[in-house]
Amino acid sequence: MADSLRISMIQSHIIWEDRDENLGYYGELLRRVKGKTDVAVLPETFTTGFSMNVEKLADTMDGKTVSTIKGWAEKYKLAVAGSFIAKENGNCYNRAFFITPEGEAFYYDKRHLFRMGEEDKHFTAGANRTVASYKGWNICLQVCYDLRFPAWSRNINNGYDLLIYVANWPETRKKVWRSLLQARAIENMAYVCGVNRVGIDGKGFIYRGDSMVYAPKGKKLADAGKREEIIRTCVLSKEELTDLRAKFPVWEDADTFTIQP
Repeated sequence: MADSLRISMIQSHIIWEDRDENLGYYGELLRRVKGKTDVAVLPETFTTGFSMNVEKLADTMDGKTVSTIKGWAEKYKLAVAGSFIAKENGNCYNRAFFITPEGEAFYYDKRHLFRMGEEDKHFTAGANRTVASYKGWNICLQVCYDLRFPAWSRNINNGYDLLIYVANWPETRKKVWRSLLQARAIENMAYVCGVNRVGIDGKGFIYRGDSMVYAPKGKKLADAGKREEIIRTCVLSKEELTDLRAKFPVWEDADTFTIQP
């Protein structure tokens, strides 16, 4: 078990609907953090952008996207997280992934589909949460619009230590992004990492970035800033998290509830 976990936010633009170019570009960004981090987090739909052209852009689980990510993780000795457009059993999913250097793979299908962007008309919603285990840390994966729904991210009995959101979150809603990331950290008494893209997509939407890491008490640990392609790395402490949960066990008084499918 590792007390310290190094996590790197890869805040970058995404080349619209061009899987091969994005895989090449992000592969180079990951090469730069080799030996400097334990987990590298990429934005939502990092191979295509937030496109609804899913039939053309979706990749299968034995396709180029997953095999390339597994190759990065093994070659650079780090875990890689992000999301891509996946096709399985005739359905398309906004599928988050967490892939370790040993080749262990965890997947999560975005539950809350962004109806204002017609995501619900092109994708199938996921029904299950995913918590990955890596270096003694439990890591929950969520995607963009999921951030607005706190019941879905509720940390039951400290089931996870780190909550990761990957996103294509437009600049017009920048305040909401920052506020909710901090709120999710405080209410769940866990570290929260949110990684957003920058640049302009094929629909003309502007993305500011503002990728951030928050500590369980709401302190900002890392900020990638606005409108800049940049990599920010910070270190998380399991010992500090465990001590806080022992001294201030609010989780023991949490309400119980059931989420309907």
